[in-house]
Amino acid sequence: MKWYELTISTTEEAQEMISNFLHELGAGGVSIEESGSLNKPRDTSLGQWYELPLNDIPEGEAIIKGYFTEDVDADALIEALKPRIEELREFDIDPGKVEYAAVLVDDEDWATAWKQYFKPIRVSETLTIKPTWEEYEAAPEERIIELDPGMAFGTGTHPTTALCLQTLESVVRGGEDVIDVGTGSGILAIGACRLGAKRVLALDLDPVAVSSATENVRLNGLSDQVEVKLSDLLGVLKQDEAGAESGQTAVELPVDLVVANILAEIILLFVDDVFAALKPGGIYIASGVYENKETDVEAGLLASGFEVLEKRRDEKWIAFVARKPQVV
Repeated sequence: MKWYELTISTTEEAQEMISNFLHELGAGGVSIEESGSLNKPRDTSLGQWYELPLNDIPEGEAIIKGYFTEDVDADALIEALKPRIEELREFDIDPGKVEYAAVLVDDEDWATAWKQYFKPIRVSETLTIKPTWEEYEAAPEERIIELDPGMAFGTGTHPTTALCLQTLESVVRGGEDVIDVGTGSGILAIGACRLGAKRVLALDLDPVAVSSATENVRLNGLSDQVEVKLSDLLGVLKQDEAGAESGQTAVELPVDLVVANILAEIILLFVDDVFAALKPGGIYIASGVYENKETDVEAGLLASGFEVLEKRRDEKWIAFVARKPQVV
């Protein structure tokens, strides 16, 4: 079988939104390659290693590839994408000088080739992400997250995900009830459990994400601790207000911790909902914030009543650590 490989040259800042556009248009898979130049700083303090070869993508830029069945009209796809990508500028997301290309490729050229570059990687002091197909002997102190992201989700090495996992490691004390909003592959829900959280409710509006997260939770033997649900946070809050039964493994609202690794624009839409979902003293980790949205997100958190405890940075991405005051 052949597939159309639609290549978009853009910026790292716009890659999350453009990837989402490709999924919405029916992509069977999406891959992202960021700058790999010799000038790019690489953190090896936790033993990270970088299997992808260096490339000549300029700093701050990215190449996104979406894969579509050969019966689609590739030109029509590009024309559908152009206005949506240009519209990002109105939201202060700069896609740069966007370039498009489409070619036919064989499925074996992309469906599994990416796996050769996904190796076990230490992302925090104790957490290591391990692809399910790789053999790996963990050190005694390591907590392993088994992951098969498929072509629909990242491998957990993106700065926003790494920031979330590192921040979870610093705030989870053990026994917490946690909500993971926009769970994707389920990596943060699994990481929270590995760090000692009691129960996690993993939410996503994408059925593909729910399926992927459910499988990864099963692969990690955590099906009795993590409930994966097709919902947003507001839907869960409304259900709780209605007194509905929430299931055997669901968390009890309000919870100790909420983590969300999504775009700043989405974070700002439900800050009040997160505040309502947390116990007094509860912690909110909000990641996926590009540096140009830092002020907006901080203002939104403060306006909803949060105390901003810390801002963690990796490259141009930021993770906020906020707390609901003990007395509201």
